[in-house]
Amino acid sequence: MTGIMDTVEMPKLPENQKSFAGIPEAIFLEEIDSFMTQPENENCEKVLHRLDEQHAKYRLMAFNLEARRRKLKSQIPDLERSLEMVNVLRTENEERETQFLLSDQVFIKTLVPPTKTVYLWLGASVMLEYPLDEAEELLKQNITTAVSNLKTVEHDQDFLRDQITTTEVNMARVYNWGVKKRQAAAKTNTNSASS
Repeated sequence: MTGIMDTVEMPKLPENQKSFAGIPEAIFLEEIDSFMTQPENENCEKVLHRLDEQHAKYRLMAFNLEARRRKLKSQIPDLERSLEMVNVLRTENEERETQFLLSDQVFIKTLVPPTKTVYLWLGASVMLEYPLDEAEELLKQNITTAVSNLKTVEHDQDFLRDQITTTEVNMARVYNWGVKKRQAAAKTNTNSASS
């Protein structure tokens, strides 16, 4: 697996895009005072609510990307084992005893004659017969595609982690800005009441 992983290059990102999945970029709020004085941001709770919604969306995206990464990580070894089996079948010129899985935990021993074809599961309960050369080509292509997809998912996960961190920092900065404003308002009220 590592040999194929190293030879497959990650696809290029489309221009003006930072993720393959089109994940929106979180903007870091550098000037919190000027940001909070804009008319649409006057209410600290509403800004925090918007940031919290954005954070929840990022978390959902992270969950989906992790599920996709796990699926690809398990798919690649299965494809590689299938490719190995095609190579074994190609070199066999006499009957060979083997075991087949019939159902969960149930195997059957049988003799397999030499063959020039193999059946491959394509997904969605579809199986097709291929000549060994075509099967090898298809499996290599599927491995390359799966490795490429895995690299794009891992890139998007890294990008998404940065967006989650930026959003969390923004939430903390807006919250702290609100606390300072409330403290300043309370101090002003205390001073004017004592005068």
